[in-house]
Order: sequence, then C-alpha cells, then structure tokens
Amino acid sequence: MEYAPAILLSALAMTLIVGGRYLLSSGFFAWLTNRVRPGQYDRLRPQMKREIRWSLLSAAIYGIPAGIVAWGWQNAGWTKIYTDPGLYPFWYLPLSLFLYLFLHDTWFYWTHRLLHRPRWFKAAHAVHHDSRPPTAWAAMSFHPLEAISGAVVIPALVIAIPIHVGVLGLVLLVMTVMGVSNHMGWEMFPRWLVQGRLGMWLITATHHEKHHELYRGNYGLYFRFWDRICGTDIGLADAGGSFGSAVGRKRIGQ
Repeated sequence: MEYAPAILLSALAMTLIVGGRYLLSSGFFAWLTNRVRPGQYDRLRPQMKREIRWSLLSAAIYGIPAGIVAWGWQNAGWTKIYTDPGLYPFWYLPLSLFLYLFLHDTWFYWTHRLLHRPRWFKAAHAVHHDSRPPTAWAAMSFHPLEAISGAVVIPALVIAIPIHVGVLGLVLLVMTVMGVSNHMGWEMFPRWLVQGRLGMWLITATHHEKHHELYRGNYGLYFRFWDRICGTDIGLADAGGSFGSAVGRKRIGQ
C-alpha cells in the first residue's frame, strides 16, 4: 500500500489530462462546426450541457485505469510501452498502430452491439443516444457502465502488446479525432475518400450518423470490417440514397 498515494495522484493527473483533451478536441470541432455550419448547434445548447456533464464524468472513469497504467509504466515495468525505436524492427511501428486500432475497434464493435440489446440499452447506452442529433461534445457522453467498458481497452493493450510511446500517442490522437468528428453532424472528409474504395472500410461521420438515426447497424469505431462481415453495415443503397449527403457542407440525411 506504500505506492497507493502515488498511484492515486497519477490517476488524478490522467483524469485532468483526459478531461482537458476532451474539452480541447470537442471544443475545437464545435467551433469548427459553428464556422462551417453557423447555427447548427443553436437549438441544442441544453443537450450540449448534458453531453459535457456526462463526458467529464467519463473522463474521470477513463483517467483511473490510465493513471494506474501510467504509474506502472514509469515505476514498475507493468506495461510493454517502449521508448527505444531500435528495440523492434521499423516495420513493427505501423503494424502496432494498425493492431491497436483493429483490436480496439473489435472490442468496441462487440460491446457496442451488446449495449444495443434492450436491457443494456436501457441501463446504459440510452445516455449516449439521448443526443439527437449528436454534437461534437457527444463523443464521450456515456453512462458510467459504458465508460468503464471503453476505459479498460487501451490499458489492457499496453500491458499485453508492445508499442512505442510515439505510436501510442498516435493511437490516442486517432481515437480522439475519429470519436469527435464522427459525432459532429457533418462530414469533414472529402467525397472521394468517403465514397471511394478507402471509404468502404473506414468509418466517418457519414457512416456513424446513420447509426444515430436508425439505432441499428454501423457499430464500429474506426473500420467497417466487422459491420461488413456481420451484415450490420448500412451503406449507400441501404440508406435510400441519402447516405453521403453529409459530404461537403450539408447535414447528414438532408
């Protein structure tokens, strides 16, 4: 127990970092939305306040395991985070990035599907879907039960799978940008990407917004892989031709 105060301070520090990251990233994309789509969020101010409250609670939940792992990395060798780029072959850097994103996406897809079962939806996931439509502030707007399911993924991966600290930072950056941009209500990526071959496998706002509209399908976080092989992918044809109308400056579904 002699390490308990230090671990507690680490958890507190990570909570502040996660909360600050949320406020900065969601705040930036909310500002960008107001620039690109003036007035889009005007009628959603009470909803956004609720999203921020839930998200800051989620930040505290995410910060606890992150803080424990951060302390363990620096003081006890609990993790497989490394700083020497020569420790593994160069090709392992992009491989570890993809591996982390794919495993995170896999966990998210299956837990997300579980959360859409009636009992779990009512108990937890309804909080996230109370955002109608979601805004840039909704990316971490989770019930504590859902936040716990998401908070354990990256800490578990860094204990099990080697990753360079810089690549881990990139994983967190991708997680933040994709999580926020997929909820802000308009498509920031170009049409050639969203509707091209790459877009057949990547999730953007166009894809995820359909999940929030229909409450089914499109359960993935980064990739459409599991949706496609499990038959839960809602694509252009399935959406009656409106899927992709978010590309450019239009709101999804208009």
